[in-house]
Amino acid sequence: MGRLILITGGARSGKSSYAEQRAAELGGDNVLYVATSQILDEEMRDRVRKHQAQRPSAWQTIEAPLNVAAAIRDQAQIADQIILLDCLTLLTTNILMQAAGPEGDAFNEPSSDPFATEIESAVLREVNALIELAQQSQGTMLVVTNEIGLGVVPPYELGRAYRDILGRANQVFAAASDEVILMVAGIPMSVK
Repeated sequence: MGRLILITGGARSGKSSYAEQRAAELGGDNVLYVATSQILDEEMRDRVRKHQAQRPSAWQTIEAPLNVAAAIRDQAQIADQIILLDCLTLLTTNILMQAAGPEGDAFNEPSSDPFATEIESAVLREVNALIELAQQSQGTMLVVTNEIGLGVVPPYELGRAYRDILGRANQVFAAASDEVILMVAGIPMSVK
């Protein structure tokens, strides 16, 4: 049975850097990096470039903004691999925006009800598929996510739905994880 490690924290808390360090310690060059980001603007393009530059070039990379567990199964031998998924936050964003995202400006009215149970169900199906994948392997899956529920209540409906759905997804991952790390100002704190 594989191990599952959840790494959470606020924005710029050091989550990705810590996850990459742990993955390198566990797997050396035998790491599968799973990127869930979508490059939709120049700012995201720059972020992706920075992430690519700081991780070892020997690592295999899969870009999967949706259906991540299936993409990993299709493209990788996972038996004893170290898998680093960065990140659950963007995966949740991708599912929510596909289902309810407004045209153009993300602060416009959503195209459908962002609180619809089908959206949260779709996120939790993906979460459970990833947990099952990790449990079926002999390796370790590290999952990066954001703890977004500690701040102010978002002033727009889509933001509130996002906060709620990601919070529940994080809870499911944390319950199934062997280890949960909370990053605070670049310092890893063991939660579980």
